[in-house]
Amino acid sequence: MDSPDAATGVTVTEVSTGLSNPWGLAFLPDESGLLVTEQAGQLLLTDVESGDRTALSGVPTVHARGQGGLLDVTLHPNFDSNRLVYLTYSVAGEGGSTTRVGRGRLERDRSRLVDFEPVYTARPFVESNGHYGSRVVFDTEGYLYVSVGDRQFKNFGPDHVAQSLDDDLGSVLRLKDDGSVPDSNPFVDDPDASDAVFTYGNRNPQGLAIHPETGAVWETEYGERDGDEINILEGGENYGWPVADNSCRYGTDDPVGVSHGERADVVAPVYGWACGSGGFPPSGTTFYDGNAFPEWRGDLFVAGLAKQYLAHFTVDGREVTEVAPLLADSGQRIRDVTVSPASGHLYAAVDADSAPIYRIEPGE
Repeated sequence: MDSPDAATGVTVTEVSTGLSNPWGLAFLPDESGLLVTEQAGQLLLTDVESGDRTALSGVPTVHARGQGGLLDVTLHPNFDSNRLVYLTYSVAGEGGSTTRVGRGRLERDRSRLVDFEPVYTARPFVESNGHYGSRVVFDTEGYLYVSVGDRQFKNFGPDHVAQSLDDDLGSVLRLKDDGSVPDSNPFVDDPDASDAVFTYGNRNPQGLAIHPETGAVWETEYGERDGDEINILEGGENYGWPVADNSCRYGTDDPVGVSHGERADVVAPVYGWACGSGGFPPSGTTFYDGNAFPEWRGDLFVAGLAKQYLAHFTVDGREVTEVAPLLADSGQRIRDVTVSPASGHLYAAVDADSAPIYRIEPGE
């Protein structure tokens, strides 16, 4: 049933219901189907007009514990010719679990992925079921970015894994489409660093999006108590966690590290929620590049979990301003958001055991 929202001038429609903790969304190029990951391990192809959905076979086995499971999904830039679908997911192995990215080809009958193969596995495996990060996106040059969380290590200081370059934790990785490492990555000439690392000092990044005009990679990540961030990623840079941050330790007013402004060797967020603000917990994010809402072109939308709304930001260079949110009356945790390549409507996934996918279109 359509639900008009006079405050924002949009109409919100449930296009699919009863999903189990949907995590990632990716449209087929012609909007003939919406790929939806369910955290427990299913990949669904959903018809956003009828609500019908098919569970695809050929999906990898995942470590569905805690914050882990089947997580994000995206398409290869040349999907029309190669049919490649990329998934991120948590896997178990010797030493615990970690984040992995793999790819398979969507069959023409759209019933399964074939020839699925892992292309990169973050190291090391850790005895934790949290902070896998796990967004995945292609940039305009065809590089693949994968976010990996800090796995909840609490030794806040310079020896924290997010400040270490010799592992993949607390980082955003940059890869070629086959999982190999580009020669232009910032640390390929450092024998003590992981060649795949593009940025580090990232706590638990669950949003990645490409700016439609600049091509820059934008990222959202969770703080500890508050301290959530929106960042513009620059290769080789340190984003501070946990030595420079706006968080406080859970259950206290004690800051984690110093402010970003007190250290010249870290990059500050372009937008943040400081300790005491109540935070936001940002998950999936997208820039609006459709035609349904021409006044929104270039705006940033960020899925909000604890705050239970879809945040809307205008963007002017590095200046980010929050404006009226969407789905603010839903009372639901929003996990991901994407834009239809055909209609230009926004689609948002709710994080719940029995969850809907919402379509947001211009109000009548």
